[in-house]
Amino acid sequence: MANDPRIMPAQFALEPEPNEGEFHISQWIEVVRRRRRLLALVAATVLLVSAVLYAITPRMYRASTIIQIERRSASAVVSQQSIQYDDWLDAQSFLPTQLRLLRSRGLAERVVRNLRLGEDPAFNPGRANLLGSAGMTSSAADDAAAQAGLAGRVQAGLGVAPVEETRLVEISFVSPAPELAARVANGIADAFIDWGVETRFATVGKASSFLTSQIETVKQEIQDKEAQLQAYGRQTDIVTLDPASNVILQRLEALNRDYIAAVSERIAKEARHNEIANATPDVVASAFPGSLVGQLQADQTKLERDYANKLATYKPEWPAMQELKAQIDKNRLAVLEAVGKARDSARSDYQTALRREQSLTAELTRQKADAMQLNSAAVEYNNLKVEVSTRRKLLDDLISRQSQTEVESRLQGTRDSNVMVVDRALVPGGPYRPSLRRNLSLGLLLGLGLGLGMVFFVEYLDRTLKTPDDVDRVLGLPILAVIPDVSRPGDRYGYGHAYYGYGRRQRNPPKPKKALSLTRQEVPIELLPHGSPRLAVSESYRGLRTALLLSTANGLKTVVVTSAIPGEGKTATAANLAVVLAQLGRDVLLVDADLRKSRLHEVFNLSNRVGLVNFLTGGADPAAVFLRTAIPSLYLTPSGPTPPNPAELLSSERMREYLELARQRFDYVVFDSPPALPVTDSTLLGSMADGVVLCVGAGTVLREDARSCLERLRLSEVRVLGVALNRFRIAGGRYGKQYRSYEAYVDSSTGDPSA
Repeated sequence: MANDPRIMPAQFALEPEPNEGEFHISQWIEVVRRRRRLLALVAATVLLVSAVLYAITPRMYRASTIIQIERRSASAVVSQQSIQYDDWLDAQSFLPTQLRLLRSRGLAERVVRNLRLGEDPAFNPGRANLLGSAGMTSSAADDAAAQAGLAGRVQAGLGVAPVEETRLVEISFVSPAPELAARVANGIADAFIDWGVETRFATVGKASSFLTSQIETVKQEIQDKEAQLQAYGRQTDIVTLDPASNVILQRLEALNRDYIAAVSERIAKEARHNEIANATPDVVASAFPGSLVGQLQADQTKLERDYANKLATYKPEWPAMQELKAQIDKNRLAVLEAVGKARDSARSDYQTALRREQSLTAELTRQKADAMQLNSAAVEYNNLKVEVSTRRKLLDDLISRQSQTEVESRLQGTRDSNVMVVDRALVPGGPYRPSLRRNLSLGLLLGLGLGLGMVFFVEYLDRTLKTPDDVDRVLGLPILAVIPDVSRPGDRYGYGHAYYGYGRRQRNPPKPKKALSLTRQEVPIELLPHGSPRLAVSESYRGLRTALLLSTANGLKTVVVTSAIPGEGKTATAANLAVVLAQLGRDVLLVDADLRKSRLHEVFNLSNRVGLVNFLTGGADPAAVFLRTAIPSLYLTPSGPTPPNPAELLSSERMREYLELARQRFDYVVFDSPPALPVTDSTLLGSMADGVVLCVGAGTVLREDARSCLERLRLSEVRVLGVALNRFRIAGGRYGKQYRSYEAYVDSSTGDPSA
């Protein structure tokens, strides 16, 4: 049982569903190519609509004025320092502000008034002027509303665009009348200039009035502050705060110097007093060299030295020695008396210096109090002087700016403006819109975009299998053959007719490359390889034959041809497969196993009174159901009468006997079976045969149906050999190139390609 070729091998086991999300650019191109008629239809429709819109759209004319806008100070009251500080802030907002003013309703209303557009029939066909209709009165609110409505029309046709990287601005106006377009464009520029001049000089007038009032106010404040300063000076006896002229400050400075000297003297005398207060006469003598103490001490020293020298010669009792001794004692008393007087003198000098220091300290304290009082008064005095000075400076600045505003006001007559007209608008020579070229270009682009969107939307809604890539991606089965569609151009997708075929035209000597072409003749589509063997579709069936013969190493004798749903070309595939197998010179049996809707007997023009049903029910012999056809080596078993139980007959033991007899009698047996999804006949036959060929109608079967059919066959352990893609459009793509290459080869060759 393991070697039974009818058992599904491992490579045909159920696989995970292939990924359908992968999509390559070639597939997108193929989608567009296949639905190019829809794309062309949508694009042509949109293009036609664009042309119609161009024809019915009123002609509009556009006139443009170029102006240059420079910056200037907004007010004469603002200081130059403030302008410099805020200049970098205003630079970013200046031009956008001017552009917004150009688009403003206020400017539009000025244009309406200046140009009297309410009375212009080209601008206001209804002549709805601000005075209202004749014989009727209107209120101020009605006039304002009417003027605002006319200004809205101006704004609707107005265009303002800055020229990049310049200070130029383009002002444009669109109108049905070319003269009106130029007049309004120029009127907007003139009104903008007049508005700026009036606004600026109105600001200058307000600034001048403001400066005059401020000057008078500041003058009065200066007078008041000066009076306060004088009164305060008299009250505090402050004449001047200059240190060089202020007596209190000078006295304080002199006292500071005297006090410092007195302190230094007191310290020195105190140190001298402390030094000699308890000192010996020798020390006092050394401290006062050249004084009486020093002289007496020197005499005492000399006498004592003489006494010591004479004592070595004379005795102390000698009168001269006693006299010298008495003189020494007397001189000592004089020294002590002189030392006492020196000490008294040092103490007296110290006390005198101390009293002087104390006197200067008291005077300095009094003088400091006077200076502190002067400083307190000077603070208020200085504050008053600063206020007077500040207001005088402010008064000078205000007077200077008033002079500037007076100069600017004199320039009003010159109408100096920061806006200059560079190019005035001219009457346009042709309409601005509609533009035929632009309408057609936009229509073409929009049509192509909508067409592509429609193409891919329809493609998204279309869930059918259309190309070999779809089959490979959804089913994961090998493509045994791609059978081109042979329907006439303009027919619906598929065969559509029972008979198509092509023959040869006679060669045309002037055009040898076109000598061999095809002419339509009546050939059954199921017999194309026999009736027209040189067609590319016939070669496709021969390719199917080759793929089947090479699909297994154990040999292939019985093949079941089925499909998921009706109408996928399984009958034509089975018949043509049998024909190309018979062209090999082998005996081939074609069995019409579609017991519900048989048709092969009509194709081969044979009787259907006796067929497979008769054999399965025991009413016919094998020889009676093996009918020879007009094609050499090809036999047919028709289905016979329609039975009430086709599935039971196909699963019976008689069907197995029939299959065994066919295997023994013929080299190849091809079954045409019903669709696999509606009935189980194909599944029953596939389990008995060597393999099944699944026919897929391009653009016919849904992906879900094809996947369900394959899953049903695999769950029944049916060996699916591959897919034959029928009715494939070959107008383009790589398969179309292969088809044309084959045609070119056939046109340049001789002989029967089936040989």
